[in-house]
Amino acid sequence: MSSDIVAGVLSICDVKIMLLMLLGVFMGIIIGAIPGLSVTMGVALFLPITFGMEPVAGLSLLVALYIGGTSGGLISAILLRIPGTASSVATCFDGHPMAEKGEATKALGVGIVFSFLGGFVSYIILMLLAPAIAKIALQFGPYEYFSIGIFSMTMIASLASGSLVKGIISSLLGVMISFVGIAPITSFTRFTFGESELNAGFTILPVLIGLFAVAQVLTSVEEKFKKEDMTVQSCKIKGFGFTREDIKGQGWNFWVSMLIGTGIGILPGMGGSICNIISYSVVKNHSKYPEKFGTGIVDGIVASETSNNASTGGALVPLLTLGLPGDNTTALILAGFMIHGITPGPLLFRSEAKLVYGIFAALIVSNIMMLIVEYMGIRVFTRLLTVPKNLLLPIVIVFCVVGAFGSNNRVFDVFVMMFFGLIGYGMKKLNYPQAPIILGFILGPIVETNLRRGLMKSQGDFMPFLTSPISCLFLIIAAVMLALTIRKEIVKLKRAGAAA
Repeated sequence: MSSDIVAGVLSICDVKIMLLMLLGVFMGIIIGAIPGLSVTMGVALFLPITFGMEPVAGLSLLVALYIGGTSGGLISAILLRIPGTASSVATCFDGHPMAEKGEATKALGVGIVFSFLGGFVSYIILMLLAPAIAKIALQFGPYEYFSIGIFSMTMIASLASGSLVKGIISSLLGVMISFVGIAPITSFTRFTFGESELNAGFTILPVLIGLFAVAQVLTSVEEKFKKEDMTVQSCKIKGFGFTREDIKGQGWNFWVSMLIGTGIGILPGMGGSICNIISYSVVKNHSKYPEKFGTGIVDGIVASETSNNASTGGALVPLLTLGLPGDNTTALILAGFMIHGITPGPLLFRSEAKLVYGIFAALIVSNIMMLIVEYMGIRVFTRLLTVPKNLLLPIVIVFCVVGAFGSNNRVFDVFVMMFFGLIGYGMKKLNYPQAPIILGFILGPIVETNLRRGLMKSQGDFMPFLTSPISCLFLIIAAVMLALTIRKEIVKLKRAGAAA
Protein backbone atom coordinates (compact mmCIF):
# COMPACT_ATOMS: atom_id res chain seq x y z
CA MET A 1 0.00 0.00 0.00
CA SER A 2 2.81 2.42 0.90
CA SER A 3 4.41 1.83 -2.51
CA ASP A 4 1.06 2.69 -4.17
CA ILE A 5 0.85 5.93 -2.19
CA VAL A 6 4.39 6.92 -3.17
CA ALA A 7 3.75 6.00 -6.82
CA GLY A 8 0.51 8.01 -6.80
CA VAL A 9 2.16 11.11 -5.34
CA LEU A 10 5.05 10.84 -7.82
CA SER A 11 2.60 10.50 -10.73
CA ILE A 12 1.47 14.13 -10.30
CA CYS A 13 4.99 15.46 -9.68
CA ASP A 14 5.25 16.59 -13.25
CA VAL A 15 5.49 20.18 -14.47
CA LYS A 16 2.75 19.64 -17.07
CA ILE A 17 0.30 18.17 -14.52
CA MET A 18 1.10 20.91 -11.98
CA LEU A 19 0.40 23.58 -14.61
CA LEU A 20 -2.85 21.85 -15.56
CA MET A 21 -3.95 21.85 -11.92
CA LEU A 22 -3.01 25.52 -11.54
CA LEU A 23 -5.03 26.30 -14.69
CA GLY A 24 -7.95 24.26 -13.34
CA VAL A 25 -7.93 26.03 -9.97
CA PHE A 26 -7.61 29.48 -11.57
CA MET A 27 -10.41 28.87 -14.10
CA GLY A 28 -12.54 27.24 -11.42
CA ILE A 29 -12.25 30.28 -9.16
CA ILE A 30 -13.21 32.61 -12.02
CA ILE A 31 -16.17 30.44 -13.06
CA GLY A 32 -17.32 30.05 -9.45
CA ALA A 33 -17.05 33.79 -8.81
CA ILE A 34 -19.09 34.84 -11.86
CA PRO A 35 -22.83 34.87 -11.06
CA GLY A 36 -24.69 32.70 -13.52
CA LEU A 37 -21.87 30.27 -14.22
CA SER A 38 -21.49 27.05 -12.23
CA VAL A 39 -18.79 24.55 -11.30
CA THR A 40 -20.67 21.91 -13.30
CA MET A 41 -20.50 24.12 -16.41
CA GLY A 42 -16.75 24.57 -15.92
CA VAL A 43 -16.09 20.84 -15.58
CA ALA A 44 -18.34 20.12 -18.60
CA LEU A 45 -16.40 22.71 -20.63
CA PHE A 46 -13.02 21.13 -19.87
CA LEU A 47 -14.15 17.46 -19.99
CA PRO A 48 -13.56 16.98 -23.77
CA ILE A 49 -10.05 18.45 -23.40
CA THR A 50 -9.05 15.60 -21.06
CA PHE A 51 -9.74 12.96 -23.74
CA GLY A 52 -6.23 13.13 -25.18
CA MET A 53 -4.48 13.29 -21.80
CA GLU A 54 -3.12 10.62 -19.49
CA PRO A 55 -5.81 9.58 -16.96
CA VAL A 56 -4.00 11.11 -13.96
CA ALA A 57 -3.47 14.42 -15.83
CA GLY A 58 -7.06 14.71 -17.08
CA LEU A 59 -8.63 13.79 -13.74
CA SER A 60 -6.26 16.12 -11.86
CA LEU A 61 -7.47 18.98 -14.08
CA LEU A 62 -11.13 18.13 -13.38
CA VAL A 63 -10.74 17.89 -9.58
CA ALA A 64 -8.77 21.17 -9.60
CA LEU A 65 -11.69 22.84 -11.40
CA TYR A 66 -14.08 21.31 -8.86
CA ILE A 67 -12.09 22.67 -5.90
CA GLY A 68 -11.51 26.12 -7.40
CA GLY A 69 -15.12 26.52 -8.52
CA THR A 70 -16.60 25.49 -5.16
CA SER A 71 -14.45 28.01 -3.28
CA GLY A 72 -14.72 30.78 -5.91
CA GLY A 73 -18.42 31.28 -5.18
CA LEU A 74 -17.56 33.11 -1.94
CA ILE A 75 -16.10 36.09 -3.84
CA SER A 76 -19.34 37.37 -5.40
CA ALA A 77 -21.35 36.18 -2.36
CA ILE A 78 -19.33 38.48 -0.09
CA LEU A 79 -18.75 41.43 -2.41
CA LEU A 80 -22.07 41.57 -4.29
CA ARG A 81 -24.46 39.51 -2.13
CA ILE A 82 -24.87 37.28 -5.16
CA PRO A 83 -23.82 33.64 -4.60
CA GLY A 84 -21.49 32.52 -7.36
CA THR A 85 -22.64 28.93 -6.82
CA ALA A 86 -25.51 27.23 -4.98
CA SER A 87 -23.04 26.10 -2.31
CA SER A 88 -22.23 29.71 -1.32
CA VAL A 89 -25.80 30.88 -0.61
CA ALA A 90 -25.26 30.99 3.18
CA THR A 91 -22.00 32.93 2.73
CA CYS A 92 -24.10 35.93 1.61
CA PHE A 93 -25.86 36.16 4.97
CA ASP A 94 -22.84 37.46 6.92
CA GLY A 95 -20.24 37.99 4.22
CA HIS A 96 -21.98 40.89 2.49
CA PRO A 97 -22.91 42.73 5.71
CA MET A 98 -19.20 42.58 6.62
CA ALA A 99 -18.32 44.04 3.20
CA GLU A 100 -20.85 46.84 3.77
CA LYS A 101 -19.10 47.65 7.08
CA GLY A 102 -15.75 47.98 5.29
CA GLU A 103 -14.57 44.51 6.31
CA ALA A 104 -14.56 42.90 2.86
CA THR A 105 -10.90 41.90 3.19
CA LYS A 106 -11.51 40.17 6.53
CA ALA A 107 -14.58 38.38 5.19
CA LEU A 108 -12.69 37.16 2.10
CA GLY A 109 -9.69 36.09 4.18
CA VAL A 110 -11.80 34.08 6.64
CA GLY A 111 -13.74 32.47 3.79
CA ILE A 112 -10.59 31.51 1.88
CA VAL A 113 -8.77 30.04 4.90
CA PHE A 114 -11.73 28.01 6.12
CA SER A 115 -12.50 26.86 2.58
CA PHE A 116 -8.95 25.48 2.51
CA LEU A 117 -9.19 23.89 5.97
CA GLY A 118 -12.62 22.34 5.34
CA GLY A 119 -11.46 20.83 2.07
CA PHE A 120 -8.10 19.68 3.47
CA VAL A 121 -9.58 17.78 6.43
CA SER A 122 -12.29 16.18 4.27
CA TYR A 123 -9.61 14.94 1.80
CA ILE A 124 -7.65 13.37 4.67
CA ILE A 125 -10.86 11.63 5.78
CA LEU A 126 -11.43 10.52 2.18
CA MET A 127 -7.94 9.03 1.96
CA LEU A 128 -8.12 7.19 5.29
CA LEU A 129 -11.73 6.08 5.58
CA ALA A 130 -13.30 6.05 2.08
CA PRO A 131 -14.06 2.29 1.83
CA ALA A 132 -15.42 2.09 5.40
CA ILE A 133 -17.56 5.23 4.97
CA ALA A 134 -18.95 3.91 1.68
CA LYS A 135 -20.18 0.74 3.42
CA ILE A 136 -22.10 2.87 5.94
CA ALA A 137 -23.54 5.03 3.16
CA LEU A 138 -24.84 1.86 1.48
CA GLN A 139 -27.13 1.34 4.48
CA PHE A 140 -29.09 4.46 3.49
CA GLY A 141 -32.24 3.62 1.58
CA PRO A 142 -35.49 5.49 0.85
CA TYR A 143 -36.56 5.45 4.53
CA GLU A 144 -33.31 7.09 5.63
CA TYR A 145 -33.22 9.67 2.82
CA PHE A 146 -36.83 10.67 3.57
CA SER A 147 -35.99 11.20 7.25
CA ILE A 148 -32.85 13.21 6.44
CA GLY A 149 -34.97 15.41 4.16
CA ILE A 150 -37.53 15.99 6.92
CA PHE A 151 -34.74 16.71 9.42
CA SER A 152 -33.18 19.22 7.00
CA MET A 153 -36.56 20.95 6.63
CA THR A 154 -36.50 21.75 10.36
CA MET A 155 -33.48 24.00 9.72
CA ILE A 156 -35.84 26.52 8.08
CA ALA A 157 -36.57 28.19 11.41
CA SER A 158 -32.98 29.42 11.67
CA LEU A 159 -33.22 31.07 8.25
CA ALA A 160 -36.53 32.80 8.91
CA SER A 161 -35.09 36.25 9.73
CA GLY A 162 -37.09 36.65 12.91
CA SER A 163 -40.42 35.39 11.58
CA LEU A 164 -41.06 31.64 11.66
CA VAL A 165 -44.32 32.05 9.71
CA LYS A 166 -42.56 33.86 6.86
CA GLY A 167 -39.86 31.18 6.83
CA ILE A 168 -42.43 28.39 6.59
CA ILE A 169 -44.34 30.19 3.81
CA SER A 170 -41.09 30.71 1.90
CA SER A 171 -40.07 27.04 2.22
CA LEU A 172 -43.54 25.81 1.21
CA LEU A 173 -43.33 28.02 -1.87
CA GLY A 174 -40.03 26.32 -2.70
CA VAL A 175 -41.59 22.87 -2.28
CA MET A 176 -44.56 23.86 -4.48
CA ILE A 177 -42.21 25.09 -7.22
CA SER A 178 -40.35 21.76 -7.09
CA PHE A 179 -43.62 19.94 -7.91
CA VAL A 180 -43.81 21.52 -11.38
CA GLY A 181 -43.07 19.06 -14.19
CA ILE A 182 -43.12 15.28 -14.51
CA ALA A 183 -43.68 13.55 -11.17
CA PRO A 184 -41.08 11.07 -9.94
CA ILE A 185 -42.05 7.38 -10.05
CA THR A 186 -45.48 7.87 -11.72
CA SER A 187 -44.31 10.25 -14.52
CA PHE A 188 -47.57 12.24 -14.49
CA THR A 189 -47.21 15.89 -15.53
CA ARG A 190 -48.10 18.39 -12.79
CA PHE A 191 -48.80 22.13 -12.88
CA THR A 192 -47.54 22.52 -16.46
CA PHE A 193 -50.75 24.19 -17.74
CA GLY A 194 -50.18 22.64 -21.15
CA GLU A 195 -46.73 24.21 -21.55
CA SER A 196 -44.30 21.56 -22.83
CA GLU A 197 -41.34 23.65 -21.61
CA LEU A 198 -42.51 23.02 -18.04
CA ASN A 199 -42.47 19.22 -18.39
CA ALA A 200 -38.87 19.10 -17.17
CA GLY A 201 -39.69 21.39 -14.26
CA PHE A 202 -37.46 24.22 -13.07
CA THR A 203 -33.72 23.63 -12.80
CA ILE A 204 -31.80 24.96 -9.82
CA LEU A 205 -29.50 27.37 -11.67
CA PRO A 206 -32.09 29.73 -13.24
CA VAL A 207 -34.07 29.71 -9.98
CA LEU A 208 -30.98 30.49 -7.90
CA ILE A 209 -29.77 33.22 -10.29
CA GLY A 210 -33.19 34.83 -10.32
CA LEU A 211 -33.84 34.75 -6.57
CA PHE A 212 -30.44 36.11 -5.60
CA ALA A 213 -28.61 37.74 -8.53
CA VAL A 214 -31.47 39.38 -10.46
CA ALA A 215 -33.28 40.33 -7.24
CA GLN A 216 -30.10 41.97 -5.91
CA VAL A 217 -29.60 43.87 -9.18
CA LEU A 218 -33.19 45.15 -9.06
CA THR A 219 -32.68 46.25 -5.45
CA SER A 220 -29.48 48.08 -6.40
CA VAL A 221 -31.22 49.79 -9.31
CA GLU A 222 -33.94 50.97 -6.94
CA GLU A 223 -31.27 52.51 -4.71
CA LYS A 224 -30.18 54.65 -7.69
CA PHE A 225 -26.57 53.47 -7.69
CA LYS A 226 -25.59 54.97 -4.36
CA LYS A 227 -21.79 55.20 -4.24
CA GLU A 228 -21.70 55.26 -0.47
CA ASP A 229 -23.19 51.77 -0.11
CA MET A 230 -19.88 50.07 0.70
CA THR A 231 -16.42 51.14 1.67
CA VAL A 232 -13.12 49.41 1.17
CA GLN A 233 -10.51 49.07 3.88
CA SER A 234 -7.86 51.67 3.27
CA CYS A 235 -5.44 50.12 5.76
CA LYS A 236 -2.57 47.87 4.74
CA ILE A 237 -3.65 44.27 4.29
CA LYS A 238 -1.65 41.98 6.54
CA GLY A 239 -1.79 38.25 5.82
CA PHE A 240 -5.34 37.17 5.05
CA GLY A 241 -6.87 40.35 6.47
CA PHE A 242 -7.88 38.96 9.87
CA THR A 243 -6.19 38.39 13.21
CA ARG A 244 -6.13 35.37 15.50
CA GLU A 245 -8.53 37.25 17.77
CA ASP A 246 -11.09 37.47 14.94
CA ILE A 247 -11.39 33.68 14.70
CA LYS A 248 -10.98 32.89 18.37
CA GLY A 249 -13.53 30.33 19.50
CA GLN A 250 -14.32 29.06 15.98
CA GLY A 251 -12.96 25.54 16.63
CA TRP A 252 -16.34 23.97 17.44
CA ASN A 253 -17.92 25.80 14.54
CA PHE A 254 -15.26 24.48 12.15
CA TRP A 255 -15.43 20.82 13.21
CA VAL A 256 -19.23 20.67 13.25
CA SER A 257 -19.47 22.34 9.82
CA MET A 258 -16.74 20.10 8.40
CA LEU A 259 -18.51 16.93 9.61
CA ILE A 260 -21.88 18.15 8.26
CA GLY A 261 -20.33 19.01 4.90
CA THR A 262 -18.46 15.72 4.58
CA GLY A 263 -21.45 13.67 5.78
CA ILE A 264 -23.97 15.29 3.45
CA GLY A 265 -21.47 15.20 0.57
CA ILE A 266 -21.18 11.42 0.94
CA LEU A 267 -24.91 10.94 0.39
CA PRO A 268 -25.64 10.83 -3.38
CA GLY A 269 -27.97 13.60 -4.54
CA MET A 270 -27.42 15.94 -1.59
CA GLY A 271 -24.19 18.01 -1.84
CA GLY A 272 -22.90 21.50 -1.11
CA SER A 273 -26.10 23.32 -2.08
CA ILE A 274 -27.78 21.88 1.03
CA CYS A 275 -24.94 21.47 3.52
CA ASN A 276 -23.88 25.13 3.60
CA ILE A 277 -27.38 26.21 4.68
CA ILE A 278 -27.73 23.37 7.20
CA SER A 279 -24.31 24.10 8.73
CA TYR A 280 -25.18 27.78 9.01
CA SER A 281 -28.45 26.87 10.73
CA VAL A 282 -26.87 24.41 13.18
CA VAL A 283 -24.11 26.85 14.16
CA LYS A 284 -26.63 29.67 14.56
CA ASN A 285 -28.92 27.51 16.72
CA HIS A 286 -26.06 26.58 19.07
CA SER A 287 -24.47 30.02 19.20
CA LYS A 288 -24.38 32.15 22.35
CA TYR A 289 -25.37 35.14 20.21
CA PRO A 290 -27.77 33.92 17.44
CA GLU A 291 -29.20 37.43 17.08
CA LYS A 292 -25.88 38.61 15.59
CA PHE A 293 -26.07 36.19 12.65
CA GLY A 294 -26.95 38.05 9.48
CA THR A 295 -25.42 41.29 10.75
CA GLY A 296 -21.86 40.51 9.63
CA ILE A 297 -19.91 38.10 11.87
CA VAL A 298 -17.24 35.58 10.91
CA ASP A 299 -19.15 32.64 12.43
CA GLY A 300 -21.55 32.52 9.49
CA ILE A 301 -18.75 32.58 6.91
CA VAL A 302 -16.80 29.86 8.76
CA ALA A 303 -19.87 27.60 8.86
CA SER A 304 -20.83 28.02 5.22
CA GLU A 305 -17.35 27.89 3.63
CA THR A 306 -16.08 25.03 5.78
CA SER A 307 -19.07 22.82 5.01
CA ASN A 308 -19.38 23.48 1.27
CA ASN A 309 -15.70 22.75 0.63
CA ALA A 310 -15.77 19.72 2.94
CA SER A 311 -18.63 18.37 0.81
CA THR A 312 -16.25 18.08 -2.18
CA GLY A 313 -14.24 15.41 -0.36
CA GLY A 314 -17.43 13.72 0.83
CA ALA A 315 -18.91 13.66 -2.68
CA LEU A 316 -15.86 11.78 -3.98
CA VAL A 317 -16.31 8.94 -1.46
CA PRO A 318 -19.27 7.25 -3.21
CA LEU A 319 -17.77 8.11 -6.61
CA LEU A 320 -14.47 6.32 -6.02
CA THR A 321 -15.72 3.44 -3.86
CA LEU A 322 -19.14 2.69 -5.36
CA GLY A 323 -19.13 4.43 -8.73
CA LEU A 324 -22.03 6.66 -7.58
CA PRO A 325 -21.69 10.42 -8.13
CA GLY A 326 -22.49 12.52 -5.05
CA ASP A 327 -23.65 15.55 -7.09
CA ASN A 328 -23.86 16.90 -10.65
CA THR A 329 -20.18 17.83 -10.82
CA THR A 330 -18.94 14.44 -9.66
CA ALA A 331 -21.22 12.90 -12.29
CA LEU A 332 -19.08 14.68 -14.89
CA ILE A 333 -15.91 13.57 -13.13
CA LEU A 334 -17.31 10.03 -13.38
CA ALA A 335 -17.58 10.64 -17.13
CA GLY A 336 -13.91 11.64 -17.02
CA PHE A 337 -13.09 8.19 -15.63
CA MET A 338 -15.23 6.48 -18.25
CA ILE A 339 -13.53 8.40 -21.09
CA HIS A 340 -10.29 6.70 -20.11
CA GLY A 341 -11.89 3.28 -19.79
CA ILE A 342 -11.77 3.26 -15.98
CA THR A 343 -14.82 2.21 -13.96
CA PRO A 344 -14.91 3.55 -10.38
CA GLY A 345 -16.13 1.07 -7.79
CA PRO A 346 -15.01 -1.33 -5.05
CA LEU A 347 -12.22 -2.79 -7.22
CA LEU A 348 -10.74 0.59 -8.18
CA PHE A 349 -8.48 0.72 -5.11
CA ARG A 350 -7.02 -2.64 -6.13
CA SER A 351 -6.85 -2.35 -9.93
CA GLU A 352 -5.91 1.36 -10.19
CA ALA A 353 -4.32 2.08 -6.80
CA LYS A 354 -1.66 4.35 -8.29
CA LEU A 355 -4.31 6.47 -10.04
CA VAL A 356 -6.47 6.68 -6.90
CA TYR A 357 -3.62 7.93 -4.72
CA GLY A 358 -2.58 10.24 -7.54
CA ILE A 359 -6.07 11.80 -7.39
CA PHE A 360 -5.81 12.08 -3.59
CA ALA A 361 -2.49 13.91 -3.99
CA ALA A 362 -4.01 16.13 -6.71
CA LEU A 363 -6.85 17.07 -4.34
CA ILE A 364 -4.45 18.23 -1.64
CA VAL A 365 -2.12 20.07 -4.05
CA SER A 366 -5.09 21.75 -5.79
CA ASN A 367 -6.44 22.83 -2.40
CA ILE A 368 -3.10 24.46 -1.56
CA MET A 369 -3.06 26.14 -4.98
CA MET A 370 -6.58 27.45 -4.34
CA LEU A 371 -5.41 29.00 -1.06
CA ILE A 372 -2.42 30.70 -2.74
CA VAL A 373 -4.33 31.96 -5.81
CA GLU A 374 -7.19 33.41 -3.75
CA TYR A 375 -4.76 34.94 -1.24
CA MET A 376 -2.92 36.69 -4.07
CA GLY A 377 -6.28 37.89 -5.43
CA ILE A 378 -7.70 39.42 -2.21
CA ARG A 379 -6.50 42.93 -3.08
CA VAL A 380 -7.89 42.59 -6.60
CA PHE A 381 -11.24 41.21 -5.39
CA THR A 382 -11.81 44.08 -2.94
CA ARG A 383 -11.28 46.62 -5.73
CA LEU A 384 -14.48 45.26 -7.25
CA LEU A 385 -16.33 47.33 -4.64
CA THR A 386 -14.99 50.52 -6.21
CA VAL A 387 -16.42 49.75 -9.65
CA PRO A 388 -19.48 52.00 -10.28
CA LYS A 389 -22.66 49.99 -10.10
CA ASN A 390 -23.96 51.41 -13.35
CA LEU A 391 -21.05 49.58 -15.02
CA LEU A 392 -20.96 46.48 -12.85
CA LEU A 393 -24.64 45.52 -12.76
CA PRO A 394 -25.18 45.27 -16.56
CA ILE A 395 -22.15 42.95 -16.73
CA VAL A 396 -23.64 40.83 -13.92
CA ILE A 397 -26.97 40.61 -15.79
CA VAL A 398 -25.19 39.52 -19.00
CA PHE A 399 -23.44 36.70 -17.14
CA CYS A 400 -26.73 35.74 -15.48
CA VAL A 401 -28.45 35.44 -18.88
CA VAL A 402 -25.55 33.39 -20.27
CA GLY A 403 -25.61 31.11 -17.21
CA ALA A 404 -29.38 30.61 -17.29
CA PHE A 405 -29.35 29.85 -21.02
CA GLY A 406 -26.30 27.60 -20.77
CA SER A 407 -27.82 25.36 -18.10
CA ASN A 408 -30.09 23.63 -20.68
CA ASN A 409 -29.54 25.69 -23.84
CA ARG A 410 -33.11 27.02 -23.60
CA VAL A 411 -34.28 30.63 -23.89
CA PHE A 412 -37.15 29.53 -21.64
CA ASP A 413 -34.71 29.33 -18.72
CA VAL A 414 -33.84 33.01 -19.21
CA PHE A 415 -37.53 33.87 -18.72
CA VAL A 416 -37.60 31.56 -15.68
CA MET A 417 -34.63 33.49 -14.28
CA MET A 418 -36.38 36.83 -14.77
CA PHE A 419 -39.61 35.48 -13.26
CA PHE A 420 -37.83 34.31 -10.11
CA GLY A 421 -35.90 37.58 -10.07
CA LEU A 422 -39.21 39.39 -9.66
CA ILE A 423 -40.27 36.90 -6.96
CA GLY A 424 -36.97 37.41 -5.13
CA TYR A 425 -37.32 41.19 -5.38
CA GLY A 426 -40.87 41.00 -4.00
CA MET A 427 -39.66 38.81 -1.13
CA LYS A 428 -36.96 41.35 -0.29
CA LYS A 429 -39.52 44.17 -0.24
CA LEU A 430 -41.88 42.17 1.99
CA ASN A 431 -39.00 40.98 4.21
CA TYR A 432 -39.46 37.28 3.39
CA PRO A 433 -36.25 35.20 3.65
CA GLN A 434 -34.95 33.78 0.36
CA ALA A 435 -32.86 30.88 1.71
CA PRO A 436 -35.86 28.72 2.80
CA ILE A 437 -37.32 28.80 -0.72
CA ILE A 438 -34.06 27.32 -2.08
CA LEU A 439 -33.96 24.73 0.72
CA GLY A 440 -37.59 23.75 0.02
CA PHE A 441 -36.93 23.60 -3.73
CA ILE A 442 -33.95 21.25 -3.29
CA LEU A 443 -35.38 19.09 -0.52
CA GLY A 444 -38.93 18.79 -1.93
CA PRO A 445 -38.05 16.21 -4.63
CA ILE A 446 -35.76 14.29 -2.24
CA VAL A 447 -38.51 13.93 0.36
CA GLU A 448 -41.25 13.14 -2.17
CA THR A 449 -39.25 10.63 -4.22
CA ASN A 450 -38.01 8.71 -1.19
CA LEU A 451 -41.45 8.76 0.47
CA ARG A 452 -42.92 7.15 -2.67
CA ARG A 453 -40.08 4.64 -2.97
CA GLY A 454 -40.34 3.73 0.71
CA LEU A 455 -44.10 3.21 0.53
CA MET A 456 -43.70 1.09 -2.61
CA LYS A 457 -41.04 -0.99 -0.89
CA SER A 458 -43.21 -1.50 2.21
CA GLN A 459 -46.43 -1.92 0.17
CA GLY A 460 -48.04 1.17 1.67
CA ASP A 461 -46.94 0.60 5.27
CA PHE A 462 -45.41 3.67 6.95
CA MET A 463 -44.00 1.72 9.93
CA PRO A 464 -40.60 0.93 8.32
CA PHE A 465 -39.90 4.67 8.32
CA LEU A 466 -40.13 4.46 12.12
CA THR A 467 -38.59 1.04 12.71
CA SER A 468 -35.46 1.62 10.63
CA PRO A 469 -32.88 2.72 13.29
CA ILE A 470 -31.22 5.45 11.19
CA SER A 471 -34.54 6.76 9.88
CA CYS A 472 -36.08 6.76 13.34
CA LEU A 473 -33.08 8.62 14.79
CA PHE A 474 -33.37 11.44 12.23
CA LEU A 475 -37.15 11.68 12.71
CA ILE A 476 -36.70 11.93 16.49
CA ILE A 477 -34.07 14.67 16.05
CA ALA A 478 -36.41 16.47 13.64
CA ALA A 479 -39.29 16.27 16.14
CA VAL A 480 -37.08 17.59 18.96
CA MET A 481 -35.81 20.44 16.77
CA LEU A 482 -39.39 21.33 15.81
CA ALA A 483 -40.53 21.29 19.45
CA LEU A 484 -37.61 23.50 20.53
CA THR A 485 -38.32 25.92 17.68
CA ILE A 486 -42.01 26.22 18.63
CA ARG A 487 -41.04 26.68 22.29
CA LYS A 488 -38.55 29.40 21.35
CA GLU A 489 -41.22 31.22 19.28
CA ILE A 490 -43.74 31.05 22.16
CA VAL A 491 -41.16 32.46 24.61
CA LYS A 492 -40.32 35.22 22.12
CA LEU A 493 -44.02 36.13 21.72
CA LYS A 494 -44.52 36.18 25.51
CA ARG A 495 -41.53 38.48 25.98
CA ALA A 496 -42.77 40.77 23.21
CA GLY A 497 -46.20 40.87 24.86
CA ALA A 498 -44.69 41.62 28.27
CA ALA A 499 -42.51 44.41 26.82
CA ALA A 500 -45.56 45.98 25.15
